[in-house]
Amino acid sequence: MRARTARTAAAGLAAVLALGLAGCDRGGHTDLGLALSTMNNPFFVGIKEGAQAESDARGLHINITDAQNDPTQQINQMETFTSQDVKAAIINPVDSDAAVPAVGVANRAKVPVISIDRGVNGGDVGSTIASDNVAGGRLAAKTLAQSLGGKGKVAFLEGQPGTSAARERGQGFEEGIQKFPGIQVVARQPADFDRTKGMDVMSNMLQAHHDIGGVFAANDEMALGATKALGSRSGKDVKVVAFDGTPDGVTAVRKGTLTATVAQQPKLLGKKAVDWAIKASRGEKLPASVKVPVVLVTAKNAAKFDG
Repeated sequence: MRARTARTAAAGLAAVLALGLAGCDRGGHTDLGLALSTMNNPFFVGIKEGAQAESDARGLHINITDAQNDPTQQINQMETFTSQDVKAAIINPVDSDAAVPAVGVANRAKVPVISIDRGVNGGDVGSTIASDNVAGGRLAAKTLAQSLGGKGKVAFLEGQPGTSAARERGQGFEEGIQKFPGIQVVARQPADFDRTKGMDVMSNMLQAHHDIGGVFAANDEMALGATKALGSRSGKDVKVVAFDGTPDGVTAVRKGTLTATVAQQPKLLGKKAVDWAIKASRGEKLPASVKVPVVLVTAKNAAKFDG
């Protein structure tokens, strides 16, 4: 009986340890925190869905928050995560500089941090999971230039200043467009990754430059705003290339109002961020950055990206 009891106790202990190592949520404990910059954007909703699905598959509880593009809220949210004794925190910075204090909160609490989609310009971040934005910007430039036959005037709707995504996509676009000397960038202005601002900025650009033949918008939301300003000219007289590959963006490509969009894989980003956060919580050494490939969506292959 004693041997049987000992074996039973050992088996029970092994089961408890296994649950602990797996991070299984059996008592309402929060295993991971994900602080998103905003959920008022289909791309970040995709990241949320990917992170939630991966957490569910692993039996983990993840607390996903919306900073509503307010860096101060991200500091507060990181404080909440640390008070919940999360194993690791994931941050999608509102601003790459302004996120440093939020990362500092986690650093002081000895909570590993992973950033997603956008980098953080300071603090101790284990790894940054992001699309290859520079390559995507180059691809967008090439696609736009080729759609114009290598000649014409174009406008550039930049993303939110202070974010690594906006900077890297802009860098890639500038590098790519330089290979087409017949293309002239006549206007550029931030529209903060926002659809309404994209429409307003595009309208103002058209007042000064009636003969614009092409537009690159650093995300789908700005591009969709630009198409409203362009009206019936969008995708016909004026070629529009975007970045993200959101459902609305892909639909616009299928309809012809967008010429193309450089598709990210937000659900895959969310999945990888959870995977890397778990590795960080175990003390594993991680690469400083992980680049997720982008894919060009055109009228020819848009159907593959539906859903």
